[in-house]
Amino acid sequence: MTTFELTKEYIEKLEEAIEQKDEKLLKAEMEDLYPADIAGILLELDATQGHYLLNVVDIAVGAEILSHIEPDARKTFIKEQFTVEEIARYVNLFDSDDAADLLNEQSIEVREKVIALLDDREQARFIIDLMYYPKDIAGGLMQKELVKVNTNWTVSECVEEIRRQAEDVEKVYAIYVVDDDQKLHGIVSLKQIVLARKNTRIENILDGDIVFVETTDPAEEVADRMQKYDLEAIPVVNTLGRLLGRITIDDVLDFVTDKAEEDIQVMAGITGEAEEDDTVWHLAKARLPWLVVGVAGSLLAATVIKSFEAEFQKVAALAAFIPIMGSTGGNVGIQTSSLIVQSLAEKTGITTSLWQRLLKIILVALVNGLVIGALAGAYIYLIGEPDLFLVVCFSLLSVVVLASFMGTVTPLLLDRIGVNPAIASGPFITTANDIIGIGTYLIIADLLLHL
Repeated sequence: MTTFELTKEYIEKLEEAIEQKDEKLLKAEMEDLYPADIAGILLELDATQGHYLLNVVDIAVGAEILSHIEPDARKTFIKEQFTVEEIARYVNLFDSDDAADLLNEQSIEVREKVIALLDDREQARFIIDLMYYPKDIAGGLMQKELVKVNTNWTVSECVEEIRRQAEDVEKVYAIYVVDDDQKLHGIVSLKQIVLARKNTRIENILDGDIVFVETTDPAEEVADRMQKYDLEAIPVVNTLGRLLGRITIDDVLDFVTDKAEEDIQVMAGITGEAEEDDTVWHLAKARLPWLVVGVAGSLLAATVIKSFEAEFQKVAALAAFIPIMGSTGGNVGIQTSSLIVQSLAEKTGITTSLWQRLLKIILVALVNGLVIGALAGAYIYLIGEPDLFLVVCFSLLSVVVLASFMGTVTPLLLDRIGVNPAIASGPFITTANDIIGIGTYLIIADLLLHL
């Protein structure tokens, strides 16, 4: 397969072929593409055209294509175009975790009808089990398909079981070893199976030092553990230690990507999920709340400035330095909060106390504040406003220290009360530090100039 580039001309070519029902051309075009590329094409076609194109390709390829479509788009696509029987045909070919995700996007009535139509009743049971778990815990990322053997078996028996089970498992990363009660005892690699004598008992070659997660562990913890130990798959057990499934690296990558996109949108002041092709009202609704907060903050800042109106009449040059106070406070606050949010996301066993963090942040802020203040002071002399030298220097130093304090404490407090700390890195910190910066500047000016 070659690298694919989606162009307007290519979409028009496919639309024409679909209109003429030229299945031969469509099949030839799709044969050279990855399912992920075809999923991108479907999003550019209208629902009816996309449904026709999906029916042209092999059903197994069609199942892979559906698994690559974003949940919201897939939900709408399936609701508009698919019968229950069609959904069941595709779900029969899905891994259990992907099937559970797809069915959770549908209405309860559709879910029940599809599950009733599934050919593989064991697969149906797997899907029902997985639909119980929220998507932000290990159980929600888990798939039931894996290869497991009994600790009392021989290598010969193990090989036969691997052959039987592997037909339903797309990727075999390791063989999980359980006892008669299905409790996880360890793993055995394919290399060990190949090299061992056929009469060797599995319990004698298994690796009991295994990293695992429980079904209720947060998804973030699963991702951290797989990254830390460089795992391609991790077994999932219940509270009794019984093996229930596994989580593969592709599912963790999807979760991490979605989480990163969510945090970026929150930091930018966008609530909820928003995509470029969403409706105008949906996009406006996602952006409006923090814009209102920003406007409210600006109005408060304007109120602070207005309360010093008499001072501006005495020293008009004061107004010229208001923007630098607001922007410096906002920038320092975002820098500091971003580092704190990152440290919270990368939790380790070593914890730093709040006082230690604050001390380090304040020391860094003092260094930065002194340098920025000196540069601003030099500029003051160059433009002929020596009376404002100390005002601007002390103000910038104070603004940097206060903004650093806010940028440290705010995400830590939000994390403590269970709110996404990424919120602190967006308009919240910027708006708060605008008010603090301007207020601090004008108070210092009033004290030093005796206005």
